[in-house]
Amino acid sequence: MIDYFNDNIYSFWFGVGFLLLIIEALALGFSTGFILFIGLGALMTGGAIWFGLVPATWLASIATFTLSSVLISAALWKPLKHIQRNSKPPKKDNSSDIIGLKFRLENDLSATQPSVTRYSGIEWKVEIDMGSVDKEISAGTTVVVVSVDAGKFWVTAATS
Repeated sequence: MIDYFNDNIYSFWFGVGFLLLIIEALALGFSTGFILFIGLGALMTGGAIWFGLVPATWLASIATFTLSSVLISAALWKPLKHIQRNSKPPKKDNSSDIIGLKFRLENDLSATQPSVTRYSGIEWKVEIDMGSVDKEISAGTTVVVVSVDAGKFWVTAATS
């Protein structure tokens, strides 16, 4: 195997590049960028050796890999940051079967003081929904769940 890679250095760099891109896509969801840049640098190195632009030696290939990874990082950093900054956050998924659940508050609830409730064996944090006109809801009031996040109910006062 080592002899094969010594004779075909470009295959090594193509393999490393594709492996890194697969890891970035499947395991990290293109969230880091770092592995993306070095994976593209490895692919560029393999291509440069394959087309004869760089001598097929380990020293030249490692130098090309380093240089191409740095250049790709410098070229793609700002555009990818711009895309990330301008992307809209995903819309809340309000399709839960918990939405519409009504229950009585055990404690007072305000925008600065969340409450808790126990539902289905789990303690849920309860907060007033941001779109609600209510700023405070007193204990004993019936509320309705309008949105759900991980471990959190967003509620408004229920109308009779």
